[in-house]
Amino acid sequence: MRLSSREITTMALLTGLSIVLTRIASIRVSIAGVEGVRIGFGALPIIMAGVFYGPISGFVVGALADIVGYPIAAMGPYMPHFTLTSALTGFIPGLLLYYRRNDLPSAWALFGAIFTGQLITSTLLVPYFIHTLFGLPYTVLMPPRVVSLIITVPVYTMFLNVLGRKLHAARLFEPVYRVVRR
Repeated sequence: MRLSSREITTMALLTGLSIVLTRIASIRVSIAGVEGVRIGFGALPIIMAGVFYGPISGFVVGALADIVGYPIAAMGPYMPHFTLTSALTGFIPGLLLYYRRNDLPSAWALFGAIFTGQLITSTLLVPYFIHTLFGLPYTVLMPPRVVSLIITVPVYTMFLNVLGRKLHAARLFEPVYRVVRR
């Protein structure tokens, strides 16, 4: 996988944007002294990296955003479990869309990929790790996660669908789908 300097710079920008949206511009709700829910759009740049530049790029942006962002606004000790979920947030949608035959995925394909990624990471893995590490019951952890899933997935899908089409029309990036077919 060869990345241009433009793609590396964009990935660095997306990493920084994710850090700001996650650590600074989000609302944190503590449950029994542990961050139970984080309300914000920090996953959007990570998903964007996976969808626009491929699963490996999404994985790297997600992992770096968590590792670099942790010292900025830590809430408890560092847990590599959450770095893995952050990395998978970009990897899963990127992997599901990586071998598409079209230059850009349809809105439904994008919705399905984002929904699958968020279901696995934000709705299943994060509550599992919080329950395993801190003993919080699922009855407390799951309802806010489900509500968040219902709200964020359509918002992420609409935003990335519009942005992807605008960037493609302006020829500001060449989708990874076309690069794979060469």
